[in-house]
Amino acid sequence: QVQLVESGGGLVQAGGSLRLSCAASGSIFSATMGWYRQAPGKQREWVAAITSGGSANYVDSVKGRFTISRDNAKNTVYLQMNSLKPEDTAVYYCNRRSIPPWPWGQGTQVTVSS
Repeated sequence: QVQLVESGGGLVQAGGSLRLSCAASGSIFSATMGWYRQAPGKQREWVAAITSGGSANYVDSVKGRFTISRDNAKNTVYLQMNSLKPEDTAVYYCNRRSIPPWPWGQGTQVTVSS
């Protein structure tokens, strides 16, 4: 099973930026990869995805602010988050978009203060 390790989260003021990383223990070459987030008391939601060919799409609430990218040679997916808002506060996870997903990692906490 591929293991996923997310990193790069932290505490940032509104309007700030963070870059999240997701390192996979196996090849992500052929996988459509996604970032997800779960805010306190809410269900996990999909945020962004990138195909093996590099095509990206986003949930409307982050369009124009977040950018997903990937480095297949490093089996790593990134999420550049700019113009952060308090409502972006959540634990962020990555996973493939396929069913079933790989085992979920521990996530990385992003906290945006107003």
